[in-house]
Amino acid sequence: MITLKSPREIEMMDESGELLADVHRHLRSFIKPGITSWDVEEFVRNFIESHGGIAAQVGFEGYKYATCCSVNDEICHGFPRKTVLKDGDLIKVDMCIDLKGAVSDSCWAYVVGKSTPEIDYLMAVTKKALYLGIEQAQVGNRIGDIGHAIQTYVEGEGLSVVRDFVGHGIGPTIHESPAIPHYGEAGKGLRLKEGMVITIEPMVNTGTWRMKMDPNGWTAYTLDGGLSCQFEHTLAITKEGPKILTSQGEELTY
Repeated sequence: MITLKSPREIEMMDESGELLADVHRHLRSFIKPGITSWDVEEFVRNFIESHGGIAAQVGFEGYKYATCCSVNDEICHGFPRKTVLKDGDLIKVDMCIDLKGAVSDSCWAYVVGKSTPEIDYLMAVTKKALYLGIEQAQVGNRIGDIGHAIQTYVEGEGLSVVRDFVGHGIGPTIHESPAIPHYGEAGKGLRLKEGMVITIEPMVNTGTWRMKMDPNGWTAYTLDGGLSCQFEHTLAITKEGPKILTSQGEELTY
């Protein structure tokens, strides 16, 4: 079932999204060589709770952590752990926040210490793909317009788009209809309506888009061991255009 949000509900989700964006802003300086993704987990959970929020991923479908911390060839849903991060690691930190009943969701990618040209390129393409998808999130457009914009750009840059994990509707629960694939045909799929709140979260790989699952039942890896990157925003469909609710103020820099 697709729920359309009122202006008041969107305003509350915007407040939740601002808290989430603030967590990501603080992670920019926190993530460095020598720490672990478990340190990231503890930092995020403490930050959320000290600002009046709830780490909404904890307990969702049995998941145990406030964050998904996916490193290098992990596509998504990586468990935070005590392995030390080193120069050149690519970590994607995904989280959901419930603030006074309003939910937001955003993933951001960070390079640990010194980067490489391959990582810089992958991150740049993935971030631009996110915003190209967001540009298509207009009243009257179709879901396929979002996926088509992302897929054609990414594949044109020699990279691949993950098919097995997609964006989604959000609020009042974390995952709602509709599904938002990051691939597809323009002009196809459900028509977007004012009041929808969705996530767009392309996962882009340096090699094949195909994946394999960890025995833990959660973590997905690239099939060929290539790097994977992800950026994600929560946004509302409004008559004035897409309103990014998890904005870090970086939209003009991609």
